[in-house]
Parts: sequence; C-alpha cells; structure tokens
Amino acid sequence: MVRLLRPLARGATYTRLLHLWVPMAALSVWLWVRPDLPWMPLLVLVPVGLVPAVRVGEGAQARLLLTPGEPESQWAARPAAAWRDRWRTVLWLQLRMVLGGVAACGTVWLPILSYALAARAVGHGTGEPAALGGAEPQWVYALLAPLPLVVLYALVVGLGELVTAAGRRLLGPSAAERLAALEERTDQLLERTRIARELHDSIGHALTVAVLQAGAARAADSPEFTDRALTAIEETGRAALEDLERVLGVLREAGRPAGPRPTLTEADRLLESARASGTRVDAEVTGPLESLPGPVSREGYRILQEALTNVLRHAGAVPARVRVVASGGGALVLEVRNALPASGTEAGRGSGLRGIRERAALLGGRAYTGPDATGDWRVRVELPAA
Repeated sequence: MVRLLRPLARGATYTRLLHLWVPMAALSVWLWVRPDLPWMPLLVLVPVGLVPAVRVGEGAQARLLLTPGEPESQWAARPAAAWRDRWRTVLWLQLRMVLGGVAACGTVWLPILSYALAARAVGHGTGEPAALGGAEPQWVYALLAPLPLVVLYALVVGLGELVTAAGRRLLGPSAAERLAALEERTDQLLERTRIARELHDSIGHALTVAVLQAGAARAADSPEFTDRALTAIEETGRAALEDLERVLGVLREAGRPAGPRPTLTEADRLLESARASGTRVDAEVTGPLESLPGPVSREGYRILQEALTNVLRHAGAVPARVRVVASGGGALVLEVRNALPASGTEAGRGSGLRGIRERAALLGGRAYTGPDATGDWRVRVELPAA
C-alpha cells in the first residue's frame, strides 16, 4: 500500500499534472470563443510545431516539469534542424493537447462525481447518476464514492508517466543531434588535450631551464655567470607566465579568443635559452620561416621547444645540433641531435616525445624519435605543406 501511494509524495507527480494543464488554458479560451470548432487548436498546432525554435521551448518546459532534477541531456537543447524532428514536435504538441484534455476532464469531473456519490449516501443528493439507477440502497453510494478518487489517482499518475515517456521519445535528441553532441564533446576533449600539451611544453621547458641555470650558477660561483643565469631564468619564466595566462584566459572565458601563440619566427628565443643553460647549440635555420602556414609554424615551435627541453632534462650540458629547413610551399623539416649521456639514460621517457608525435600526426606529418646509427639521440619531424 505504501508503495502504491508513494507517487503522491513526489513533486514530479504534480509538476507533470501542471504540464498537462498548461495547454488547456489556451483551449479553454478558444472553446469559450468558438465552442462549435473544438478541433481547430489541433490544426493550428501543425504550423506552430514546424517552427524550429518551438522544439527548444517544449524541451525546456518538459525538462522542468516532467523530469525535475534529472539531467537535461535527454531533452532537445537546440532548434530542430531536420524536417523529421519538426514533425516529431508537431506530433508531440498534438499528443500533449489530447492528453491534457483527458487530464482536465478527469481532474474536474471525477472529484465532482465522488462528492455527488458521498452526498447521496448521506441523503443530501437530489438524484442518482443516470448509470446507477434509482433503486439501490443508500449504502451502495457510500461504497462507490471512493472509486472516482481511485480512478483520479490512477489517471494522474498514469498520464504523468505516459506524457513523460512520450516526451522523451518525441523531444529527445535524434540520432543526428546525438552525433552532433558527440562531435562537440570530442572537439572539447581534443581542445583540452591541446591545452594540456601546451602547458606541459611551456611550463616544463621553463622549469627545466630554471633548475639547470640555478644549479650551474651555484657551481660556477661567479657573479657574472650568476647574473646571466638569473636573466635567463627571468626571461624564460616571463614567457611561461604569458603562455599560462593565455591558456587560463581561454579556460575562464569560453568565447574568448586564444590569442597569439609563439611561432618558429621566435625560435631564437628557445636557442638562446638552451645556450644560457650551458648547452652548446649549433643551429642551422634555412628558408622563409615567416611564410610557413600558421598551424605548421606554431606546432613547429612547440616541437622544437620540447626537443630542446628533452636535451636539457635528460642529456644535460652536451652539444646539440638543431636544423630547421622551411620550404616556400609551407613544408618544414625540423631535426635536433644530441649525444646521449655517459650513463646511458634514454631521453624522453615521459609524455613529451608522445606529444611530438601527436603534433606531427595532427598535421599529417611524420616524427622519428630515438637513437640513430651514429649513437646520437635524434628527433626528426617532417611537416607537409598545409
């Protein structure tokens, strides 16, 4: 018994009843104006349901009244793009009007009938309902009086469940909408991955340079070297803070543009930072870097940054050779070589090398990372013209 009466304690039971009653307000006005055309509102709902934005409004109303507190992803959140979705909205409006009419009649007349039966049972009625006849004893009305209320309870709960199920079916996202939402979610995850990779490269490079510079300055015990080391730490830290502020600004404000990102035209800054850390860097930069497509130049900068960070972090102060070749058509070849440390520790056990390969693959290029035939560690990336 308690289980059967549990819906009476749920707020959704009453919000669903309110949802069924809403269209009856407009229908009541129409029936007061033209009682001879009760079917006209159903006809008017056809062009209304074909309006794309109506689907969003009905979905929001259904979410608030039919499933309060549940996730909103099961309801339409964007205008109907396909004609199939528009006709689903039309069918929903028609069904909602019909079920609303049944609910309105039941909630009005069933309590009246129950009251009439109860009044007749105590001898205050002025006539029995036509279906009951006039010969039954008075106690029969007392037994029948609760039945309309039971029917009312079943009607309210049943119609609430029915309209909710129909709403999920007709106002829920279609296959195309689910696919669009999945693609949007995938784009968001890819963007988060890109941001995480940006922070890893920028902050990781800055911290590596700072640690090496501080250690070298302490070992050198030279005011001049210490001054140069602090300058390098300051410049590298400032650049990392700019990258961090740019990324955090994008995360705080979804509509905010990402702002300018460093490109290979600023590669000298990376080379000087590596040299200031005690690494001898021989660089060969050929070709018009400024003519490279934006994505190629930006990703090339990050690849070079990560490759130099790996040299500093895993190989230490060993000679490194950097080769950057840009062609007029937008293709780029980037290579960083360095001797492996005497301990034989392999460079790049973390996510940096994986990030280099992912960046290259994203632009349709290739990346090779590992020791070559001469025993040096080599990072070679080839990015095609965009």
